[in-house]
Amino acid sequence: MNGQNSPITRRSLLQAAPLIVPATALGRAGAVAPSDRINIGIIGVNGMGRSNLANCAKHADVAVTAICDVSTERREAALALHKDTAKGYRDYRELLAQPGIDGVIIAPPPHWHALMAIEAVKAGKDIYLQKPMTLYPDETIAVRNAVRRHKRISQVGTQIHAGANYRRVVEWIRSGKLGPVSTVRTFNVMNQGPTGIGRAPKQDPPPGLDWDMWLGPGPSRTFNSLLYADSYNHCSFWDYTRGWTPGMAPHIIDLPIWALNLGVPDVTTCTGGRDVIDDDGDAPDVQEITWRYKKFTMTWSMNCANSFAYDFGRGKPARRLGIYFHALNATLFTDYSNHTIVAEGDLLKDPTPPTQTIAPSPGHERQWLDSIKSRVQPDCCVDYHYKVDLAITLAGIAYQLGRSVRWDPVKEQIAGDKEAQRLARPVYRSPWKFPSEYL
Repeated sequence: MNGQNSPITRRSLLQAAPLIVPATALGRAGAVAPSDRINIGIIGVNGMGRSNLANCAKHADVAVTAICDVSTERREAALALHKDTAKGYRDYRELLAQPGIDGVIIAPPPHWHALMAIEAVKAGKDIYLQKPMTLYPDETIAVRNAVRRHKRISQVGTQIHAGANYRRVVEWIRSGKLGPVSTVRTFNVMNQGPTGIGRAPKQDPPPGLDWDMWLGPGPSRTFNSLLYADSYNHCSFWDYTRGWTPGMAPHIIDLPIWALNLGVPDVTTCTGGRDVIDDDGDAPDVQEITWRYKKFTMTWSMNCANSFAYDFGRGKPARRLGIYFHALNATLFTDYSNHTIVAEGDLLKDPTPPTQTIAPSPGHERQWLDSIKSRVQPDCCVDYHYKVDLAITLAGIAYQLGRSVRWDPVKEQIAGDKEAQRLARPVYRSPWKFPSEYL
């Protein structure tokens, strides 16, 4: 069966699938008892998808009813853990056509995220969407608009947002004790060595893998086992991820955007290249980004060929990251787990931590599940996260062009640059089509 053109009918789906009563039929549009079951499906069960599924499935009010992956091996391994409740699918469209699924975890490679998210909400499913949310600015806006139009619950997979440390940093920044913040510097570094992820031998796809469906709307290419392997390797291939910046920046720039309540940057500049590493990949191994907001600047550094990380480590190569808030009275620097305040002489008058006002998270996936019941959007819903995502997708365009791009907040498009506007919308491989009706 061809994954792109296989005929799907409602009759055949209903004959093949077990009867599942959706939560909406039980009155879940309002407050309901926690014992009511939430029926969950998943698209993509490699890496983070498996983790997200496990974090949902451990709750008593969740049933895993649908598992989709283009790899028979990966799909069957996940089905074995939910054999009493779940049905397997190779084509995600068959999963989305099932009427009894309340929420869908979307965790395929990033080039699929936007299209699957839009089709899922159009099908009436709430979504847990792995980061990066999208890869292009027009995809960013289209996903946001689709979630709004279809009134679906959404959560983007930036699970670090749920941690206690990020909450404490937000309280510090919003307390005013540090003074006005003029600059935030963010970074993610590692050292992959000169040969990077290496080179894969020429070989056919493994048995049971629909490689054409894996490629989907992305460019056609021969099978590469390194590209296929996992999300770490994905980030070396531009066409399917746009590199390590979309791979890691969603977690990291999320914090300053949250703490400072930032919108979309006015001007985005990005430079870099693939300067050192020689492997099968083609994504940049170095990138430097500047986002200019009104009276505020945020920067991003990404390096795959050096892992020196200032206050966050040095020496033996490792993956390291950090965030510096440079304020008038002090600098706060932080990673995922810890933060430190460095006063500017005697300008910091009150070094005591501010009162804790942000409640603990029940867990990133659990908050999404609760939101499916309450119909109140969770913290990292698409309507919040699109500001994070758009900063990153705009940087991708600036990198391609080698010049800054400006954002028109009224028209919600790149301003005064027809070439940039053209690049902002992907050209999907036939027969997949960009859902322009959501722009």
